[in-house]
Amino acid sequence: MGLSRTSDETEEETSRKPSGSDFHQQKLRAWQPILTASTILPVFFTIGIIFIPIGIALLATSNNINEKVIEYSSNKTCFDKCENVLAKNFVEGIKVDCKCDIKFSLKEKWEGDVFFYYGLSDFYQNHRRYVRSRDDSQLHGKLSNTINANCKPFDKDNNTVIAPCGAIANSLFTDVFKLQLLSKSAITPVPMTYKNIAWKSDREVKFKNPKAKNLEELKDAFEGYAKPKYWTKNIYELDTQNLDNNGFENQDFIVWMRVAAFPTFRKLYRRLNRTADSFRNGLPAGDYQLTIDYNYPVREFKGKKRFILTTTSWMGGKNPFLGIAYIVVGCLCLGFGFMFLIIHLKVRNG
Repeated sequence: MGLSRTSDETEEETSRKPSGSDFHQQKLRAWQPILTASTILPVFFTIGIIFIPIGIALLATSNNINEKVIEYSSNKTCFDKCENVLAKNFVEGIKVDCKCDIKFSLKEKWEGDVFFYYGLSDFYQNHRRYVRSRDDSQLHGKLSNTINANCKPFDKDNNTVIAPCGAIANSLFTDVFKLQLLSKSAITPVPMTYKNIAWKSDREVKFKNPKAKNLEELKDAFEGYAKPKYWTKNIYELDTQNLDNNGFENQDFIVWMRVAAFPTFRKLYRRLNRTADSFRNGLPAGDYQLTIDYNYPVREFKGKKRFILTTTSWMGGKNPFLGIAYIVVGCLCLGFGFMFLIIHLKVRNG
């Protein structure tokens, strides 16, 4: 004979009644503020009184940062001399050496650290397919003949695997900048350093070369791999003087591979090397000449290129937006506070 279930057991299994806890019965205590004039008006006035001075301080700090922007792609000398010729030959894979000079002046001394950036406009590094077009395993020094599908169509050149593969690496920014201080007695090159221009996490973790003790061994490690289609140099020739700045560990390459979020962006190119006596305290006032090795055409996508010199402060680079935002929010809060106060007084006395 089979065992029959009691009615209590059957009822317990089939019942869908929740337990009697406060949580299941939604009887937990809750706090719901009652919004009144006496609670809301002080909040508006407090935010306004705090935000406006903070915004003024941030805006004043931003305005005290020195910045010089040189848009050289639209400069008549550079455009007529280089852009028109370079664009045609670039598509055909022909290397053209073109240089142009731009002179400018700094009216006052820039004290402290000075940073040099290049900027691009209308270049969409945030495109979904562009962002994915890379092989992180390859960039970590693990070279292989296995093709990463994300790199297509920049994965092979005549059946030879490309290193580094992908659209990001293929479009590497290649303009080179040299800055000189002009004086009546001499022309002094402005010393720049590439060290620490890339993020520390990128330099030490994400980008690694195949094991090599010298530049010759690094060259041998990349033997059998093709360079990207639009490159004029191989990956192991980016810096023939410093092993720690060559191959996948080249900091210009690492900076470029960290894609920008917006189509108009700037990327760090160099920092002022303040070990030289003339530049120990920063950039002196005077006349300067910027010499550009013009290698990167932008006419095809209607872009623009800039060279930026800037100093920094405790809040970073020059950016007035944050200060203006604080001031606007503070003024709005004060405005709404006075408006609600007047309405409240009229209603109470009415």
